[in-house]
Amino acid sequence: MKRWLNRISYKYDRYAIHNLMMTVVIGMAIVFIADLFNPSVNLQSYLMLTRDALLRGQVWRVVTFIFLPPSDSILWIIFSLYFYYWIGSALENQWGAVRFNLYYLFGVIGAVISCFITGYATNSYLNLSLFFAFAALYPEMQVMLFFVIPVKIKWLAWVDAALFAFSFVTGSWPVRIAILMSLVNFLIFFGPDAIRQLIRRIRNRQR
Repeated sequence: MKRWLNRISYKYDRYAIHNLMMTVVIGMAIVFIADLFNPSVNLQSYLMLTRDALLRGQVWRVVTFIFLPPSDSILWIIFSLYFYYWIGSALENQWGAVRFNLYYLFGVIGAVISCFITGYATNSYLNLSLFFAFAALYPEMQVMLFFVIPVKIKWLAWVDAALFAFSFVTGSWPVRIAILMSLVNFLIFFGPDAIRQLIRRIRNRQR
């Protein structure tokens, strides 16, 4: 997988969308501001991803759903957009634009598949998959939770994983499918390495 990604990154770097997360964050901010000042239009209703809308030919929703803001709160939207930009930029700097584009693309494809199965999809799990990737690459990095409490990224990731597991166990089948599809990109990028590490640990214990 790494060799294939290295070849793709070298060959198609000029076609990649550089600083992708900045584009996504700016799009979210524009949608949030538009609905804030003109709520009667309800711009988000024209952007969200639903199966019925796609079958009616509204194919733009395959892309526009990624620009749906994560909150209706002004304070929370500022924090969320900054956080998304921070982790997205870190991933792109670590991987390069092509790899990050592919990771995000696989997440979008997973959301679209989930939409056709369940009838709808959001970008919430897609954005969380970015956080899981960030935590896998920078587990020891420390952030200030609520700007006060120092917490390592890996512990926040474990909390999110526990919430994922709880939602999967207690949620409906549409929720379960959405969770599984949202992790496709993470499993593609990190699954092979995790399996190899697990096999290596098992062999070391046997020795």
